[in-house]
Amino acid sequence: MTILPHISHVQVPITRTCAHPIPNFRTTPPKPTAYKCRFQTRHSDHRQDRKMEAVDSADLRSQFLQVLRSRRSSDVPLSVKPAKPVAEPFYQEIPRPRFSKAMESCPRANITNLKDLLHEENLYLTTEAGEQGRLPVLILSLKENNPGKRPAVVFLHSTNKCKEWLRPLLEAYASRGYIAVAIDSRYHGERASNLTTYRDALVSSWEKGDTMPFIFDTAWDLIKLADYLTQREDIDSDRIGITGESLGGMHAWFAAFADTRYSVVVPIIGVQGFRWAIDNDKWQGRVDSIKAVFEEARIELGKRAIDKEVVEKVWDRIAPGLASSFDSPYTVPIISPRPLLILNGAEDPRCPLAGLDAPVSRASKAYEEANCPDNFKLIAEPGIGHQMTSSMVKEASHWIDRFLKK
Repeated sequence: MTILPHISHVQVPITRTCAHPIPNFRTTPPKPTAYKCRFQTRHSDHRQDRKMEAVDSADLRSQFLQVLRSRRSSDVPLSVKPAKPVAEPFYQEIPRPRFSKAMESCPRANITNLKDLLHEENLYLTTEAGEQGRLPVLILSLKENNPGKRPAVVFLHSTNKCKEWLRPLLEAYASRGYIAVAIDSRYHGERASNLTTYRDALVSSWEKGDTMPFIFDTAWDLIKLADYLTQREDIDSDRIGITGESLGGMHAWFAAFADTRYSVVVPIIGVQGFRWAIDNDKWQGRVDSIKAVFEEARIELGKRAIDKEVVEKVWDRIAPGLASSFDSPYTVPIISPRPLLILNGAEDPRCPLAGLDAPVSRASKAYEEANCPDNFKLIAEPGIGHQMTSSMVKEASHWIDRFLKK
């Protein structure tokens, strides 16, 4: 079994005081390890290649953190408050989803009375000021007579769903000895109040430019979540994995880019080339998934139809750098040397496979240079569009076991 050496996490200039202090909290994080990855960038017109440039991973992470902090009024202490189980999970879609064959296929230990042996925790973390700064967290683990440090895995849901939707995965991983963690992403689950909460937040972000509900705000939450998880006495802070589906896959990708405490990474149908999609007129699939904000921008920009100019302006407004500095060709390679498995559908219109040529090529080189080529893999399932399959769930499970289980 491969166990990576300790990888220091990025230094985040935030206050980390808990309302309920947890023993053995490391108040001074180690300095981040700089890893240099070479890749080609383009001129502003995206038609001519520049010379090869060296980008320092710590510098890029620092730039991303500056963007995240730019739309936060002030730092708040990280606090933990107990919560009650959610009796009626809230979904922003009709009809309400009931069953996921893919998640139910996740390997689990053969424990006949599993539900009786599960320990469930519901809590809120305060990640910033304001209503959306209350992060709902659901944690499942096996009750242990001889508790010790265990690996943990964070699971992230797709658009319009919530943390409770992920319970089949949480139970399966908990049965195998993991501490399984799920959150409600921004404007979802307990952080939503109606069927259009997420849609309205995206439109508001375009209009006001004061929030980043698409990917970035939840990435901030996941940095704070890592603060909390690494404080817990029952979690091995060097063995925290992260995975997610669709929007959750993007959250996993960006959280791992921003914070090296996520030591094993499996984004599912989430990684794509945003700049590539604009340049190659393949942006429609992703745009259609959150179309309201693009329609609002189209009207404001006086366009008859959504076009590449509208798409680029929306990304620059609601997620600055998403289609430039923080796009996949630059952020995926610096996840190296941590184990990274990218799972996509070969026919996915939201994450076109051709758009991954550059990030995959550059990531492969980065892992080669780090002397761990086997820590990186892309699996594109033939004939599959934007869909998480049972095969993907099982591949993710095997990958996480390979690197997190001792």
